[in-house]
Order: sequence, then C-alpha cells, then structure tokens
Amino acid sequence: MLEAYFHELSWMLAALFFGVGMGTLTGIIPGFHVNNVALILLALAPALLDLGIPLSAVAGIIVSTGTVHTFLNYIPSALIGAPDADQALSLLPGHRMLISGNAARGVAYSARGSQLGLFLSLPLIVLARIAFGPELGWYDQLRSVLPFILLTISILLLATETTRLDWPKWIQTITRGRLGTDSRVAGFVSATAFFLLSGFFGWTVLGDSSLPASSPVGMPGASLLLPSLAGLFGIANLLDIYATTSHLPPQKENWDLPPVKPLIMPCFWSGVAGASMGVLPGMTASQATVLVMGGRNVAAKLQGKQGFGMDWETRRLTDMTDDELLEVAKAEAEEGVEGPQTRQDLEIISILSAVNTAVTVCVLGFLYIIGRSRSGATLALKAMYPVDTWSSLEPTADFIRLLAITLAAGLMAMPIMRYVGKGMLRLHAAIPLQQMVMAVIIFVGSLVFVSTGFVGLAVLIVGTMIGLLPPRLGIRRSHAMGVILVPIMILMFRNMVDSAGFL
Repeated sequence: MLEAYFHELSWMLAALFFGVGMGTLTGIIPGFHVNNVALILLALAPALLDLGIPLSAVAGIIVSTGTVHTFLNYIPSALIGAPDADQALSLLPGHRMLISGNAARGVAYSARGSQLGLFLSLPLIVLARIAFGPELGWYDQLRSVLPFILLTISILLLATETTRLDWPKWIQTITRGRLGTDSRVAGFVSATAFFLLSGFFGWTVLGDSSLPASSPVGMPGASLLLPSLAGLFGIANLLDIYATTSHLPPQKENWDLPPVKPLIMPCFWSGVAGASMGVLPGMTASQATVLVMGGRNVAAKLQGKQGFGMDWETRRLTDMTDDELLEVAKAEAEEGVEGPQTRQDLEIISILSAVNTAVTVCVLGFLYIIGRSRSGATLALKAMYPVDTWSSLEPTADFIRLLAITLAAGLMAMPIMRYVGKGMLRLHAAIPLQQMVMAVIIFVGSLVFVSTGFVGLAVLIVGTMIGLLPPRLGIRRSHAMGVILVPIMILMFRNMVDSAGFL
C-alpha cells in the first residue's frame, strides 16, 4: 500500500512541475492560452494512457497549468500590451505603471493579488458547496432564471458606462444635450452598440452556422474563439501601443511585495464576485472586477466619501484624458510620490489578479459541486474521465488531489513571476518596444494560422478592427465580452441550453 501511495505521489509531483512549466509558457506567450494546452492534452489522452501515464496526472497538468497562467498572464498584459480576455482591464493601469517606470511594482501587486485570490477562494468553495450542493440546491433554482441573470448583469455593466464621445451637434440639440460630451446616456448607447456588434461577431464564429475552422497542420480542437479574443483584446491593443509609444523610461527595481492588510478586503470581495461570476457561463474576471469597483463606488458614496467611479479604466475621478493620466503617473514616479492615481492603478491591478485566480480555483470547485464546466480546462477534465461529484460531507479524493496541486502551483508561481518579470524588462531594454510589439503580432498571427488556418486569420483581422473601437469611443474594452455572452444568451433563450452544454 505504501508503494502505491509513493507511486501516486510521484505522478502528482511530475504533473505539478510539468504544469508549472507549461503555465509559465502560456502566461508569458500572448495568444497561447491554457485552454489550448487542455484541448491538446485531451486529444493526446489515449496515447498518454498507452504510455502508462495515468489520466489523473494529465488532469494535474491541466490544473497546475491553469493556476500558474493566472499569475503570469499579467506580465504580457502590462509589459508588452497583449492581454487575454481575463486581463484586458489591467492594460491601461499596467501600461501607466510601465510608462512611469513602475512596472516592477505592478508585477509585485499582481503577484500579491493572485496570492490572496488563491487562498481567499478556498472558504468560498465551501460556501458554494453548501449553497449549490444537495443541502440547499440553489443551482437547480438558478438554472431556470440563468438567462435573465446574464441579461441583467450585461445591462448593468452597460448602464455604468460613460463616454466623452463628441456626438454631432444636431444630435446634441435634438436630445437636449443628453447625447453630448461625457454623457452617461451616450456611454450607454455607445457601449450597447459595441456590445451587440461584438456579440453578433461572436454569433458568426460560434453560432449555429459558424464558420468552419481547421488546422492546416492537424492540431486538435480548432476553435475560432482563439482568433476572436486575440483580435478583440490582443492585436488591437498592440496596434494602439505600436502607434502611440516609441520608447520606455528606465524602470525602478522595486519588486517588494506590498503589505497584505490594505488589500485583503478588496481582494476578498473580489473573490466573492469572482466566485459568483464563475458559476455563470460566459462571465469572466473582467466583468467581476467592474462590478467590484462599482460596488465600492456605491458604498463610498453612501458613506459620504468620493468614490472611484465606474469609468476607472479610461480615466480617474476627473475628466482627465488618458494622456493627462500618463503625465500624472510620470510626475508621481519622478517625485517618488504615491498619489491617488498610482494607488488606484496598483489596487486595480491587484484586484483584477485576485479575481482572475479566484475564478480559476472556484471554477474547479464548481466542476465537482454541480458537475458543470465553466472553462476550457474544466471542459477537458470533464471529457477526460467521469467526475465524481462532491455530494457527501467530505470532498472526493480526486478533488482534494487537484486542489492540492492548485495550491502548490500557486505558491511556486510567486517567485517565478518575479524572475520572469525581470527577464521581460531586460528584453524591453535590449529590444525597442515597437519591434517587440510587432514580433508579438506576427507570433499571434502565426499561432492563429497554425491552429485555425486562413479562416482564423480572417476572424483575427475582423476582431482586431472591432477591438480598435472602444478607445475611440471612450468606453471599456471589456464590453467586447459580448462575443461570448450574446451567443450564450441567444442559445439559452432559444431553449438550446442543454444541447449547447452550458448547463
């Protein structure tokens, strides 16, 4: 029996270390997501099983890869400007840290936020087990109203938008200034139009009559979701950075982790929001972060304080432009002062990282609590072998094993994040930013072609064109998640939920 225990332990450790390495690669390589690794491993599972590698070890690789990915994926978001969907909101705060010479602090705050999100999500899994398990059975009640919940959250996110879009004078006259400059109504109209545009784009590539996708080299799991998200959130940001930023200032080597106390409550509530969003299909860390910031704003105003505002991604508490915000960040960095702008940016970075990691951990919990997948990684786990649902008082052995790998991978990711961040900054010093950005664009385009062919390249180009709109409309880029939300809601309202596999 002892021999069998050490045999299983050795496979767990091998899966942990291999997954940490893969998660580091997926985290720092733009466009290479953990879902790609999960689908490849799923396709190779029979061959790996023939080689004597147990499926539990393959599952451990997927879990540890996903955990480390949530730590490391801030680095390309801030240091290169190519985020994935879960890190899209951190681009502007992280970019300001980079331009002002404080990129190292941004990495440190992101690491602390991911660490807090990892540990604070554990009690949330227990609460989710009580709420959605057989004792209370909330999930069965939630299923009947799930489409309306998604619609309500989407409308709420759209209603919190403000834009400084200069509408034509005749429209401002007809609407008596409601569709004017810095208008909440104008923001809602602009965000809604963009949300629907990205949603119908998503329906084209994900709906009933979706475009065919196949890899010219035979890669498994060809999906047009990769080029869609890469265009909306990645290439569009890279093109903006290429056009607006030519050089970077020297970076301060301040890699010290921030204190836990000021961040623990924001990260806890972020974890709660992340856990709540994790049970809903199509919702990501970006939407959860917007809701957290909005909730804090409402709470601050109820206490008579000045809130952060829901439009924190594009401006601060004032009507300052993005260029003016960058100048403020530079001035604060030169003077060695941590003003309101820098504090807010660093807090946003840590909150988003906490949500990102908490969502990943809670999604694994939801797989064993309700038996439903909410990510590509858990979808691969569910398809790989039958999931033993956590229905009794004690969690299943399989879930405990994967949760232990998750915690170990998160602890290992902390020092890795620091060393990788230092390496990326050295690359910045050695290679001009615009050349690096162009190299990343070429790499992402090559990855899209290899995995989805010419159809994927066409989707990437269209997604990039759509992704260029938010900064020019003065709205949050997170509304581009309509690319997933709109198709899901269409399927749900057409009573095609079970056949689509979302419930």
